[in-house]
Amino acid sequence: MNDATLPQLPAQPRGLRRARGRRGSARLPICCIVPPHILKHIARSDAPEARALVPWALHTLAVSERIRGARTVLGPIAPIAVTPTGLKRRAVYDAGHRERLPGKLIRSEGEPPVKDPAANEAYDGAGFTYDLYWKEYRRNSIDGRGMRIDSSVHYGRDFDNAFWDGRQMVYGDGDGTIFERFTRSLDVIGHELTHGVTQAEAALEYQDQPGALNESISDVFGSLVKQYHLGQTAGEADWLVGAGLFAKGVKGVALRSMKAPGSAYDDPRIGKDPQPGHMKDFVETHEDNGGVHINSGIPNHAFYLAAVAIGGQAWKQAGRIWYVALRDRLRRDSDFAEAARLTAGVAEEMYGAASAAARAVRDAWKAVGVEAAAGVKESQPDEDRVHEERRVRGAERPARDRKRRPAGRRA
Repeated sequence: MNDATLPQLPAQPRGLRRARGRRGSARLPICCIVPPHILKHIARSDAPEARALVPWALHTLAVSERIRGARTVLGPIAPIAVTPTGLKRRAVYDAGHRERLPGKLIRSEGEPPVKDPAANEAYDGAGFTYDLYWKEYRRNSIDGRGMRIDSSVHYGRDFDNAFWDGRQMVYGDGDGTIFERFTRSLDVIGHELTHGVTQAEAALEYQDQPGALNESISDVFGSLVKQYHLGQTAGEADWLVGAGLFAKGVKGVALRSMKAPGSAYDDPRIGKDPQPGHMKDFVETHEDNGGVHINSGIPNHAFYLAAVAIGGQAWKQAGRIWYVALRDRLRRDSDFAEAARLTAGVAEEMYGAASAAARAVRDAWKAVGVEAAAGVKESQPDEDRVHEERRVRGAERPARDRKRRPAGRRA
């Protein structure tokens, strides 16, 4: 299927974005690219070369906890006046190795590159992410309303992480022994900014399977940002998340592999990649919010399988299916089985029940041991959403009737 025959993305039901993104007192977790199990392994490692890194690993964990607490009171992305569509707005700040945000403004939209490579990488990566969402999915920035994408570089000293804090991007420089600077990896930038998209849309709970879906969606679109920028097909892509982050000498290629979960790294200082690629290996744990960075390997692999089976450029069909599911279908408590049902349903509505795309999505979920949730019964909408949708739409009809809207096909 070429570009001319691709169905247009269905318009989002009016008022739905604001209603689904409203979560009031809901806890918004810190979303970091480096999972806590790596940092904890460094802190506990007996490897001589890792001992000097223990203070930095512990500090990174402590800072993450502090930011997590701060995000609890932030709430969802604050609505802003809609800016002209297709107009990038970026700002990059230098945190000056302190832990106060945003720092000193060093580059604004349209200004030429500066001498700081991290600032330029953050600026460019935000632009490439914006381009994918706008040019392919007609999404006007992270919140869908044209918000400015703010980034702070040089956060803390030797800070081993990058994160979306609910309002902006933050990048550490790495310790130079295990991690290099975090702006080096375009898929990391796309991953973290996608947490903002999820925050504005499905607001998936950051716990257990919904949390693993949250992480997986960021991995999916982080990888697609890189593929889009490089002009790669699904067959040409490396399907790695965090490639280029590890310093020389670390036995690993990336933080995660969507193609082969569990194979990204194996080093005594950081441990072995624990991600499963099938439900039979699902990890039951109380750490990492129920293993959100671990079990995300299962839906990651499902997307990879679907994209490769469909062929061509993954953002064109597989990406559109996942995007519509995120924007219009997934709920904050959706699990893997519901994600399988909803993505298959979107594929069938956009491309036809007998299409190669729909078959690829169904087969991909089955291949990772996920059976689509039975039936078509929807989860009950939360009270905040009901209240907001009725206010926005004047309660013309029940919220449930508005939520499932056929994705539509173009003849």
